[in-house]
Amino acid sequence: MSWGTDLWDQFENLDKHSQWGIDFLERYAKFVKERLEIEQTYAKQLRSLVKKYCPKRSKEDEPRFTSCLSFYSILNELNDYAGQREVVAEEMGHRVYGELMRYSQDLKAERKHHLQEGRKAQQYLDQCWKHMDNSKKKFERECKEAEKSQLIYERLDNDINATKSEVEKAKSQLYLRQHMAEESKNEYAAQLQNFNSEQWKHFNVAIPQIFKNLQDMDERRTVKLGEMYRCFAEVERRVIPIISKCLEGMVTAAKNVNERRDSGIVVESFKSGFEPPGDFPFEDFSQNIQRTGSDGTIGTPKMEGGKPDPKHAVSRTKNKLWLFGKKPKIPPSIPPPSLPSFPSGHFQTPKFSTERIANHLSEMKNAKSKIPSFRTVKRGAPTLEDLSHLPPEQRRKKLQHRIDELNKELQKEMDQRDALNKMKDVYEKNPQMGDPGSLQPKISETICNMEKLRSEIHKNESWLAEVEGKHGSRSERRASADVNHHAPHGRESPEGSYTDDHSQEHRSPPQPDPHEFDDEFDDDDPLPVIGHCKALYSFDGSNEGTLVMKENEVLYVIEEDKGDGWTRVRKQGGEEGYVPTSYVEITLEKNSKGAVTYI
Repeated sequence: MSWGTDLWDQFENLDKHSQWGIDFLERYAKFVKERLEIEQTYAKQLRSLVKKYCPKRSKEDEPRFTSCLSFYSILNELNDYAGQREVVAEEMGHRVYGELMRYSQDLKAERKHHLQEGRKAQQYLDQCWKHMDNSKKKFERECKEAEKSQLIYERLDNDINATKSEVEKAKSQLYLRQHMAEESKNEYAAQLQNFNSEQWKHFNVAIPQIFKNLQDMDERRTVKLGEMYRCFAEVERRVIPIISKCLEGMVTAAKNVNERRDSGIVVESFKSGFEPPGDFPFEDFSQNIQRTGSDGTIGTPKMEGGKPDPKHAVSRTKNKLWLFGKKPKIPPSIPPPSLPSFPSGHFQTPKFSTERIANHLSEMKNAKSKIPSFRTVKRGAPTLEDLSHLPPEQRRKKLQHRIDELNKELQKEMDQRDALNKMKDVYEKNPQMGDPGSLQPKISETICNMEKLRSEIHKNESWLAEVEGKHGSRSERRASADVNHHAPHGRESPEGSYTDDHSQEHRSPPQPDPHEFDDEFDDDDPLPVIGHCKALYSFDGSNEGTLVMKENEVLYVIEEDKGDGWTRVRKQGGEEGYVPTSYVEITLEKNSKGAVTYI
């Protein structure tokens, strides 16, 4: 079927149809544009969602749980998925919408050209018809004039009264009219033949060719629409494999969730390194009761001195429950005396072994104190540079992480130094490339930074060695219960941290331990009492590691003020903690080395 033959007389309808085809193409282009805008909005919202739920903390603070890591992997995959939606929108905009709009402009120009050719052909045919029609009308007019002249001539020729001149004049007029009619006839015939020829050409050659061009244009438009439909689908099909990989990544992330590993990370994150509390010791309060039974009656062994040491026993059980305040084992000593009575408001110094008191005071004097000042705690800065506020295991991990980071920084500085030295050598060999002296300040700065980093690494390694040495000594205590103990490795701070002095490990000779049997159940002995004090004011003990006391309350002194304004004391019930030195009146034992009274 051809538009040129079958629709030779449907020029106006073909004009309307071709315009409708272009309008439909532009309508589809508008649909594609709205679709790609939806894709762009969708991708933008997905990226905003991913950004909203991505962690805003540094990598070292991010949780290492498999559930969290899997969620972050899903967020990454979703971000990639959003990127593919952006690719779909971009491809639709470039390969479909942009191509359709360019093709629409070409169609409009081509249609306009074909319609103009058709109109020109129609106008030329109309002109030929007008010439033919004018020649026809002229021929008709000349024929009528010739017939009229003939009638006049015949009437005068038959009239006997007409003169000869009149007859001759009518005869010449007749000949003239007949000649003009003959010329009009010939012109009419020529115009008619020309019109018929042009009309045949118009309807058999020109119009069919123009309509065929319009038909080809419309068919190309239809084919183009089909290609754009397919391209519209291919754009999305092309990203389906990548989207499938994103979804597979999400499924893989879901499979990577491991509850056992997460539980292990929780243990690793919060493990303190302390040992669990042991059994409560038996406290025999019946030792002072006079026994009247038989000698064979099974009784509890009497404590040295004939009296139990309530401070010793209670404090040990108390420390067992205070998980982050366990104290290292100290050499056994004579149980501290009971709290003396103070009649009439006067203090009496209890009797105490001079040798042992001197020994303990010497240990306390030589030991390194790392107890932080509670004034700093009150100012809101509990974190210390050596991380002594943390439990041993957590402190060890933090220090190790800090050392690794410092080593990385040191390596960067070393690489920078090497690069600068190489550049300096190049400048020295080729002065035109630069001044070697301009690099010296930077090299000096890099070397200074390296020295600072090495100093920091050495300091943190010493702290790490201190913690690891302390762990080793704690792990060997229970296994070496039958071996004589040495000087203490450290002492706890108010936050539960330890101070350490390795130089004191083998300072004193082994001494017999009257509580060797108890070591199998209790690893911690209380600090010895070195004096007593009276509270001048009440103290609420709101900070961790401090002790609540009331005015005029009498307490045992177990550790002197180390210069930070705090003194460690113990209540009669065995509870220990720090109180402000300025709040108490302290009296050390007279036999103690360097005993001083504070007010």
